[in-house]
Amino acid sequence: MARGETDDPDALSTFRQFFALDGDVLVLSAAMFAFSLGFQMTGRYMPRYLSVLGAGSVVIGLYGSFGNLISAVYPYPGGALSDRIGSRASLTAFGLASTVGFLVWAFADAFGTVTLPGFSLGAFGVDPVLLPVGIFLGLLLAQAWKSFGLGATFAIVKQSVPPDRLATGFASTETFRRTAFLLGPLFAAGVLSLFAFERGFRIVLVVAALFAAVATVAQHVLYDASEDGVGKSLEGVATVVSDLRGMPAALRPLLVGDTLVRFANGMVYVFFVIVVVEFLGVGLSVPSLGVTLSPDAFFGVLLAVEMAVALLTMVPVAKLARRVGLKPVVAVGFAVYAIFPVLLVNAPDSALVVTLLFAFSGLRFAGLPAHKALIVGPAEENAGGRVVGSYYLVRNAVTIPSAAVGGWLYARDPETAFLVATAVGVLGTGYFLAFGREFEAYT
Repeated sequence: MARGETDDPDALSTFRQFFALDGDVLVLSAAMFAFSLGFQMTGRYMPRYLSVLGAGSVVIGLYGSFGNLISAVYPYPGGALSDRIGSRASLTAFGLASTVGFLVWAFADAFGTVTLPGFSLGAFGVDPVLLPVGIFLGLLLAQAWKSFGLGATFAIVKQSVPPDRLATGFASTETFRRTAFLLGPLFAAGVLSLFAFERGFRIVLVVAALFAAVATVAQHVLYDASEDGVGKSLEGVATVVSDLRGMPAALRPLLVGDTLVRFANGMVYVFFVIVVVEFLGVGLSVPSLGVTLSPDAFFGVLLAVEMAVALLTMVPVAKLARRVGLKPVVAVGFAVYAIFPVLLVNAPDSALVVTLLFAFSGLRFAGLPAHKALIVGPAEENAGGRVVGSYYLVRNAVTIPSAAVGGWLYARDPETAFLVATAVGVLGTGYFLAFGREFEAYT
């Protein structure tokens, strides 16, 4: 058997390798797992929480776009701060901010609401909207470890793992993060099966804050900062512009297609929970087993099913890509992103059908390794990591307003919003297939 075959990873390989890693990576992985549990217990339910607090579709869309903005903006100053004050200090600060953010969410009522006036612009307009201040303030804080800490987490893995084991270090942290994606929604589903949504979700938020607090203390106490270097800040805007101009032409069809697909998904992503719980109102009832789940609790099970499919299919699909090429696998992932919205909003009130749809949605994650490989391939021949960073900068910046656009459409007609999202996603998938000929040879 060839060496490359013996070294192929399987679904449990990173867990087996985990305990052989450097102590700092163990600490980071455990912290990432705890924070990810908190994010996954709460993040996908926040639109529903907003709805219960009285916010409408426009505010839910604005919340999604605000989150996109934070995700796009935070890593830059977060990386600079990490370089300036060190990884341990920065991660501790980011962890404390996230802990406070979860608590602000839990007691959002105490911060009151603001009514934003409506406006009319020709045939377009927005009615007056009710904005819960605590939710948006909490988002500013809760996202800190997740987004600000990105540069610090990379720095810890780089300085703690030998060069020939970097992939193992990153695989460990990523595997723990994705496992939390599976367990977090299941925990939320369990709590919401016992309590009405508003009370149950506040309990989930407090538990998420406890996870974040424990992780913050653990990483501060256990992380060895003796080799924590203090470097220079990130390059200026001129360098970013130069990197964008130097992006390989081969990446452009992928970037355009990916951006359209992500914009389409961003239009409706925050409304998936609203569709399942309020629009379809589908729960789970199995009398023979004595199982009855409200739509709120059932949504957590659906998220777990989605992630279980993702975890089970990532490695087999990555191996398949070596035979059929990367482009078809990426295109299938794009197609799943594209058609899932219209399938969901038109689904019948059937727990089985909706479960199968979320299992289908999990296949979009299976193409992520192939997608990253397509980005890295041309980039390695030109400008390396900077080109990859430029790619994500453009994609994330363009998709910032997607949720706000989707919220405005959803307020007028949910089915139209999801149909438009699917149309934009199909357009992006088709563009990539038609113009991404340079990727045909990539395997």
